[in-house]
Amino acid sequence: MKSLSGRVAVVTGAGSGIGRALAQQLANRGCILALADINPENLEQTRTLVSDSAGECSYHVLDVANASAFQTFAENVRRAHGAVHVVINNAGVALVDTIENMSYEDFHWVMNVNFWGVVHGCKFFLPYLRESDEAHIVNISSVFGLMSLPKQSAYNASKFAVKGFTECLKMELAGSPINVTCVHPGGIKTSIVENARVRTESLEITRDELLARFDEAAITTPERAATLIIRSIENNRRRLLIGRDARLIDFIVRVFAGSYEKILRLEKDILGRASHSTRSD
Repeated sequence: MKSLSGRVAVVTGAGSGIGRALAQQLANRGCILALADINPENLEQTRTLVSDSAGECSYHVLDVANASAFQTFAENVRRAHGAVHVVINNAGVALVDTIENMSYEDFHWVMNVNFWGVVHGCKFFLPYLRESDEAHIVNISSVFGLMSLPKQSAYNASKFAVKGFTECLKMELAGSPINVTCVHPGGIKTSIVENARVRTESLEITRDELLARFDEAAITTPERAATLIIRSIENNRRRLLIGRDARLIDFIVRVFAGSYEKILRLEKDILGRASHSTRSD
Protein backbone atom coordinates (compact mmCIF):
# COMPACT_ATOMS: atom_id res chain seq x y z
CA MET A 1 0.00 0.00 0.00
CA LYS A 2 1.59 3.23 -1.16
CA SER A 3 0.33 5.42 1.68
CA LEU A 4 -1.78 4.92 4.79
CA SER A 5 -2.65 8.58 5.25
CA GLY A 6 -6.38 9.12 4.92
CA ARG A 7 -7.08 5.39 4.67
CA VAL A 8 -9.80 3.74 6.76
CA ALA A 9 -8.26 1.04 8.96
CA VAL A 10 -10.24 -1.48 11.00
CA VAL A 11 -8.58 -3.12 14.01
CA THR A 12 -10.21 -5.78 16.17
CA GLY A 13 -8.90 -6.49 19.66
CA ALA A 14 -7.95 -2.80 19.82
CA GLY A 15 -8.43 -2.54 23.58
CA SER A 16 -4.98 -3.81 24.54
CA GLY A 17 -1.69 -5.33 23.39
CA ILE A 18 -0.87 -5.36 19.70
CA GLY A 19 -4.29 -3.96 18.79
CA ARG A 20 -3.83 -0.88 20.94
CA ALA A 21 -0.29 -0.33 19.63
CA LEU A 22 -1.60 -0.66 16.07
CA ALA A 23 -4.31 1.93 16.78
CA GLN A 24 -1.78 4.42 18.11
CA GLN A 25 0.69 3.98 15.25
CA LEU A 26 -1.97 3.99 12.54
CA ALA A 27 -3.41 7.19 14.02
CA ASN A 28 0.06 8.75 13.90
CA ARG A 29 0.22 7.86 10.19
CA GLY A 30 -3.00 9.71 9.48
CA CYS A 31 -5.40 6.77 9.27
CA ILE A 32 -9.11 7.03 9.90
CA LEU A 33 -9.76 4.34 12.49
CA ALA A 34 -12.59 1.94 13.26
CA LEU A 35 -11.57 0.22 16.49
CA ALA A 36 -13.34 -2.75 18.03
CA ASP A 37 -12.97 -4.71 21.26
CA ILE A 38 -15.21 -6.83 23.46
CA ASN A 39 -14.14 -4.92 26.59
CA PRO A 40 -15.62 -1.38 26.67
CA GLU A 41 -13.29 -0.21 29.44
CA ASN A 42 -10.19 -1.24 27.51
CA LEU A 43 -11.59 0.33 24.35
CA GLU A 44 -12.15 3.60 26.20
CA GLN A 45 -8.53 3.56 27.36
CA THR A 46 -7.42 3.16 23.75
CA ARG A 47 -9.68 6.04 22.76
CA THR A 48 -7.92 8.24 25.31
CA LEU A 49 -4.50 7.25 24.01
CA VAL A 50 -5.27 7.92 20.34
CA SER A 51 -7.53 10.95 20.75
CA ASP A 52 -4.73 13.49 20.39
CA SER A 53 -3.34 12.06 17.15
CA ALA A 54 -6.41 10.46 15.56
CA GLY A 55 -8.68 12.35 13.23
CA GLU A 56 -12.00 10.78 12.39
CA CYS A 57 -12.34 7.64 14.50
CA SER A 58 -15.14 5.31 15.58
CA TYR A 59 -15.26 2.84 18.47
CA HIS A 60 -17.30 -0.34 18.58
CA VAL A 61 -17.90 -2.87 21.34
CA LEU A 62 -17.80 -6.17 19.47
CA ASP A 63 -17.69 -9.90 20.10
CA VAL A 64 -15.90 -11.09 16.97
CA ALA A 65 -17.33 -14.59 17.47
CA ASN A 66 -20.85 -13.26 16.87
CA ALA A 67 -21.46 -13.36 13.11
CA SER A 68 -24.53 -11.11 13.06
CA ALA A 69 -22.85 -8.55 15.32
CA PHE A 70 -19.77 -8.58 13.09
CA GLN A 71 -21.89 -8.05 9.98
CA THR A 72 -23.58 -5.06 11.61
CA PHE A 73 -20.17 -3.73 12.65
CA ALA A 74 -18.89 -3.92 9.05
CA GLU A 75 -22.01 -2.17 7.75
CA ASN A 76 -21.68 0.55 10.39
CA VAL A 77 -18.02 1.16 9.57
CA ARG A 78 -18.77 1.48 5.84
CA ARG A 79 -21.69 3.81 6.58
CA ALA A 80 -19.72 5.97 9.02
CA HIS A 81 -16.50 6.33 7.05
CA GLY A 82 -17.57 5.84 3.45
CA ALA A 83 -14.87 3.27 2.64
CA VAL A 84 -12.68 0.53 4.09
CA HIS A 85 -9.04 0.07 3.07
CA VAL A 86 -7.33 -1.98 5.79
CA VAL A 87 -8.72 -4.75 8.01
CA ILE A 88 -6.53 -6.19 10.77
CA ASN A 89 -8.10 -9.25 12.40
CA ASN A 90 -6.17 -9.18 15.65
CA ALA A 91 -8.59 -10.25 18.41
CA GLY A 92 -7.54 -13.46 20.15
CA VAL A 93 -7.82 -15.53 23.33
CA ALA A 94 -5.88 -18.43 24.87
CA LEU A 95 -6.62 -21.64 26.75
CA VAL A 96 -4.24 -23.81 28.75
CA ASP A 97 -5.54 -27.35 29.28
CA THR A 98 -4.99 -30.90 28.12
CA ILE A 99 -7.08 -32.39 25.33
CA GLU A 100 -8.39 -35.03 27.72
CA ASN A 101 -9.58 -32.55 30.35
CA MET A 102 -10.63 -29.66 28.11
CA SER A 103 -14.34 -28.88 27.90
CA TYR A 104 -16.08 -28.43 24.58
CA GLU A 105 -17.29 -25.05 25.81
CA ASP A 106 -13.70 -23.83 26.20
CA PHE A 107 -12.61 -25.36 22.88
CA HIS A 108 -15.50 -23.64 21.08
CA TRP A 109 -14.68 -20.34 22.81
CA VAL A 110 -11.12 -20.35 21.47
CA MET A 111 -12.10 -21.42 17.95
CA ASN A 112 -14.99 -18.95 17.78
CA VAL A 113 -12.79 -15.99 18.67
CA ASN A 114 -9.46 -16.91 17.09
CA PHE A 115 -10.66 -18.58 13.90
CA TRP A 116 -14.25 -17.57 13.24
CA GLY A 117 -13.45 -14.00 14.28
CA VAL A 118 -10.92 -13.90 11.43
CA VAL A 119 -13.36 -15.50 8.98
CA HIS A 120 -16.06 -12.97 9.91
CA GLY A 121 -13.62 -10.09 9.51
CA CYS A 122 -12.68 -11.22 6.02
CA LYS A 123 -16.13 -12.25 4.79
CA PHE A 124 -18.04 -9.18 5.98
CA PHE A 125 -15.45 -6.60 4.93
CA LEU A 126 -14.47 -8.10 1.57
CA PRO A 127 -17.32 -6.41 -0.37
CA TYR A 128 -16.21 -3.02 0.94
CA LEU A 129 -12.51 -3.68 0.40
CA ARG A 130 -13.29 -4.51 -3.23
CA GLU A 131 -14.66 -0.98 -3.66
CA SER A 132 -11.21 0.45 -2.92
CA ASP A 133 -8.41 1.15 -5.38
CA GLU A 134 -6.00 -0.51 -2.94
CA ALA A 135 -6.73 -2.56 0.16
CA HIS A 136 -5.10 -4.91 2.64
CA ILE A 137 -6.16 -7.68 5.02
CA VAL A 138 -3.93 -8.72 7.93
CA ASN A 139 -4.77 -11.92 9.81
CA ILE A 140 -2.92 -12.64 13.04
CA SER A 141 -1.93 -16.28 13.40
CA SER A 142 0.92 -17.20 15.77
CA VAL A 143 4.21 -19.02 15.98
CA PHE A 144 1.90 -21.75 17.32
CA GLY A 145 0.27 -21.76 13.91
CA LEU A 146 3.61 -23.16 12.70
CA MET A 147 4.28 -25.65 15.51
CA SER A 148 2.24 -27.14 18.34
CA LEU A 149 2.78 -26.89 22.07
CA PRO A 150 1.45 -29.27 24.72
CA LYS A 151 -1.66 -28.09 26.58
CA GLN A 152 -2.34 -25.56 23.83
CA SER A 153 -4.35 -27.79 21.48
CA ALA A 154 -7.28 -25.40 21.01
CA TYR A 155 -4.99 -22.40 20.51
CA ASN A 156 -2.75 -24.41 18.16
CA ALA A 157 -5.75 -25.59 16.15
CA SER A 158 -7.19 -22.09 15.85
CA LYS A 159 -3.91 -20.53 14.72
CA PHE A 160 -3.11 -23.33 12.25
CA ALA A 161 -6.62 -22.77 10.89
CA VAL A 162 -5.96 -19.04 10.50
CA LYS A 163 -2.78 -19.84 8.57
CA GLY A 164 -4.54 -22.23 6.19
CA PHE A 165 -7.51 -19.90 5.70
CA THR A 166 -5.26 -16.90 5.03
CA GLU A 167 -3.05 -18.73 2.55
CA CYS A 168 -6.15 -19.73 0.59
CA LEU A 169 -7.43 -16.15 0.73
CA LYS A 170 -4.12 -14.86 -0.67
CA MET A 171 -4.43 -17.17 -3.66
CA GLU A 172 -8.08 -16.35 -4.32
CA LEU A 173 -7.39 -12.59 -4.22
CA ALA A 174 -4.27 -12.76 -6.41
CA GLY A 175 -4.40 -10.08 -9.08
CA SER A 176 -7.03 -8.05 -7.20
CA PRO A 177 -6.40 -4.71 -5.45
CA ILE A 178 -6.55 -6.56 -2.11
CA ASN A 179 -3.27 -7.79 -0.60
CA VAL A 180 -3.19 -10.26 2.28
CA THR A 181 -0.66 -10.81 5.08
CA CYS A 182 -0.52 -13.70 7.53
CA VAL A 183 1.34 -12.74 10.72
CA HIS A 184 3.11 -15.22 13.02
CA PRO A 185 4.17 -13.45 16.22
CA GLY A 186 6.47 -15.13 18.69
CA GLY A 187 6.29 -14.16 22.35
CA ILE A 188 4.72 -10.69 22.64
CA LYS A 189 4.41 -8.90 25.98
CA THR A 190 0.61 -8.72 26.07
CA SER A 191 -2.09 -9.75 28.53
CA ILE A 192 -3.23 -12.78 26.51
CA VAL A 193 -1.97 -15.32 29.07
CA GLU A 194 -3.19 -13.20 31.98
CA ASN A 195 -6.68 -13.27 30.41
CA ALA A 196 -6.47 -16.92 29.32
CA ARG A 197 -8.62 -19.71 30.66
CA VAL A 198 -6.22 -21.94 32.58
CA ARG A 199 -7.11 -25.31 34.08
CA THR A 200 -4.62 -25.44 36.92
CA GLU A 201 -5.34 -29.14 37.50
CA SER A 202 -3.66 -29.81 34.14
CA LEU A 203 -0.48 -28.01 35.18
CA GLU A 204 2.35 -28.88 37.50
CA ILE A 205 2.95 -25.19 38.16
CA THR A 206 0.71 -22.44 39.52
CA ARG A 207 -0.99 -19.82 37.39
CA ASP A 208 1.40 -17.19 38.77
CA GLU A 209 4.38 -19.32 37.74
CA LEU A 210 2.85 -19.73 34.28
CA LEU A 211 2.48 -15.96 33.94
CA ALA A 212 6.05 -15.40 35.11
CA ARG A 213 7.40 -17.89 32.59
CA PHE A 214 5.41 -16.30 29.77
CA ASP A 215 6.62 -12.84 30.72
CA GLU A 216 10.20 -14.08 30.67
CA ALA A 217 9.76 -15.76 27.28
CA ALA A 218 7.90 -12.85 25.66
CA ILE A 219 10.78 -10.92 24.10
CA THR A 220 8.93 -8.53 21.77
CA THR A 221 6.88 -5.48 22.74
CA PRO A 222 3.44 -4.81 21.25
CA GLU A 223 4.83 -1.55 19.84
CA ARG A 224 7.55 -3.38 17.91
CA ALA A 225 5.02 -5.92 16.65
CA ALA A 226 2.71 -3.13 15.48
CA THR A 227 5.57 -1.39 13.65
CA LEU A 228 6.43 -4.57 11.75
CA ILE A 229 2.79 -5.26 10.87
CA ILE A 230 2.34 -1.75 9.47
CA ARG A 231 5.53 -2.14 7.44
CA SER A 232 4.15 -5.40 6.02
CA ILE A 233 1.07 -3.49 4.86
CA GLU A 234 3.15 -0.75 3.27
CA ASN A 235 5.40 -3.31 1.54
CA ASN A 236 2.60 -5.77 0.65
CA ARG A 237 4.31 -8.64 2.43
CA ARG A 238 2.43 -11.92 2.30
CA ARG A 239 3.96 -13.48 5.42
CA LEU A 240 5.46 -11.94 8.54
CA LEU A 241 7.39 -13.57 11.40
CA ILE A 242 7.70 -11.34 14.46
CA GLY A 243 10.62 -11.89 16.84
CA ARG A 244 13.82 -13.88 16.68
CA ASP A 245 12.02 -16.68 18.54
CA ALA A 246 9.48 -16.94 15.71
CA ARG A 247 12.22 -16.97 13.09
CA LEU A 248 14.11 -19.70 14.96
CA ILE A 249 11.03 -21.86 15.42
CA ASP A 250 10.09 -21.42 11.77
CA PHE A 251 13.55 -22.64 10.77
CA ILE A 252 13.48 -25.65 13.11
CA VAL A 253 10.00 -26.71 12.00
CA ARG A 254 10.88 -26.44 8.30
CA VAL A 255 14.14 -28.40 8.67
CA PHE A 256 12.87 -30.96 11.20
CA ALA A 257 9.20 -31.18 10.25
CA GLY A 258 8.81 -34.73 11.53
CA SER A 259 10.78 -34.46 14.74
CA TYR A 260 10.77 -30.86 16.02
CA GLU A 261 8.77 -31.91 19.07
CA LYS A 262 11.61 -34.22 20.13
CA ILE A 263 14.36 -31.71 19.32
CA LEU A 264 12.57 -29.06 21.38
CA ARG A 265 11.73 -31.69 24.06
CA LEU A 266 8.04 -30.80 23.90
CA GLU A 267 6.99 -34.38 24.59
CA LYS A 268 8.51 -34.07 28.06
CA ASP A 269 5.66 -31.77 29.14
CA ILE A 270 7.37 -28.40 28.87
CA LEU A 271 5.49 -26.68 31.71
CA GLY A 272 5.67 -29.49 34.24
CA ARG A 273 9.28 -30.37 33.46
CA ALA A 274 10.45 -26.80 33.98
CA SER A 275 8.64 -26.59 37.31
CA HIS A 276 10.04 -29.92 38.54
CA SER A 277 13.55 -28.91 37.50
CA THR A 278 13.24 -25.65 39.42
CA ARG A 279 12.09 -27.38 42.61
CA SER A 280 14.81 -30.03 42.41
CA ASP A 281 17.74 -27.58 42.41
